[in-house]
Amino acid sequence: MTSFQDRERAEEAKFAHDSDTQFRIQARRNRLVGEWAAERMQLSQAETEAYAKAVVQADFEEAGDEDVIRKLLGDLTAAGVDTSESEVRAALEAKQVEARRAFLGEA
Repeated sequence: MTSFQDRERAEEAKFAHDSDTQFRIQARRNRLVGEWAAERMQLSQAETEAYAKAVVQADFEEAGDEDVIRKLLGDLTAAGVDTSESEVRAALEAKQVEARRAFLGEA
């Protein structure tokens, strides 16, 4: 095997690892922000767990964070919680940092 092929395989493995890591961090972030929203909506523990899973699932609708933001904003508004898109985006960013720290602390 040539060194070029070795480098190519190493790059492919790194890309796969980085993609997997990013996916896991994003799923954790979505769960955390779902728990944050559930707390604001005063959901029970069982409802909170189900809602957090629903937020994680919402991220599979389209690329990017807009699907998650739409879900959170719509659900919070429907529950009568006074919120704004900027507050939801700020919570998403804060939970991204928290999720990354937690994930890297485990690794």
